[in-house]
Amino acid sequence: MKIDKKTFGVLSNGKKVKLWTLSAGDLKLSLTNFGAAWTSLFVPSREGVKDDVLLGYSNLEGFLHNEPYIGVTVGRFANRIKDAAFSLNGKTYPLQANDGKNSLHSGPRGFDKLLWNSEAYEESNGVYVRFEVESPDGDCGFPGNLKAVVSYGLTESNEIICDYYAKTDKASPVNLTNHAYFNLAGEGKGSILSHNVLLYSSSYVHVNRNGIPTGRLLPVDGTDFDFKTRRKICSNVSFFKSFKGYDHCFTIDGEPGKLRPCAEVYEPDSGRSLKVFTTQPGVQFYTGNHLKRVEGKQGSVYVKYSGLCLETQHYPDSPNQNSFPSCITEPEKDYHEKAVFAFSCN
Repeated sequence: MKIDKKTFGVLSNGKKVKLWTLSAGDLKLSLTNFGAAWTSLFVPSREGVKDDVLLGYSNLEGFLHNEPYIGVTVGRFANRIKDAAFSLNGKTYPLQANDGKNSLHSGPRGFDKLLWNSEAYEESNGVYVRFEVESPDGDCGFPGNLKAVVSYGLTESNEIICDYYAKTDKASPVNLTNHAYFNLAGEGKGSILSHNVLLYSSSYVHVNRNGIPTGRLLPVDGTDFDFKTRRKICSNVSFFKSFKGYDHCFTIDGEPGKLRPCAEVYEPDSGRSLKVFTTQPGVQFYTGNHLKRVEGKQGSVYVKYSGLCLETQHYPDSPNQNSFPSCITEPEKDYHEKAVFAFSCN
């Protein structure tokens, strides 16, 4: 196991941005403390060829203008909030709209745009980077002074371990996740539509055309949302013609709060597999529908379907949906969620 650190770039205020590289098992993961972002992940194929399976940027400049949220840690609240507002304990909190009239990933300056404090450390099973950021009362419109701590680690068992913590002095919605885009064939190596996907989900969050939940959780059986048996993403061509891909939150079977299987992805040409586990109620499955000629790494250009996301999280618009699992973190009860991304090849 190994930890390396170097300077990734310098911000306009003169602050240096770090790039951490963790090596353990067969994997090598790089992360930057700007946006607590994953920048690269090298994974071997069945032939032993190591490819970078994360979409990203070669330098800091790309992350400074990262409209698709590639690789970043999202907060305070991941996903959409209807009409950029919510009510809590009798008070309405207006947010900043950045997705039509709605708030997406906490508005134009969420946690993905911040420079986090970071430090690396080693434990018996792996190497880790701990990221910390403080969000003052009223930040992005949310109540309470909040401290977020996110730990990303790489184990000798070829797993990325994600621990998300937050503490607040006022009740506030909290929903942290990572927005990594995966292409198990290798970044820049074509579409993810031939990837095979399995989701441990019996229902999905029904949304309107703006991605805002209607309040209904609908069964996946017999629909285009049924991934209970592993299948190719684009196996239903008519669905892609009408919806242009997936950008939907799926409920995860089992008890929220307990680490349980969430998703599996298999890329047949390389033999690479990814298994995801989470304590969260749901996962946003996104097939990169809105990628438009994004200049990525090593000359790659990312277009529609260049990568897929599996964002473990609370359901979108949870602050406005009383029937959804609560996303409110209280001063007397800290926030803690976990996700595991396990890689293999066969």
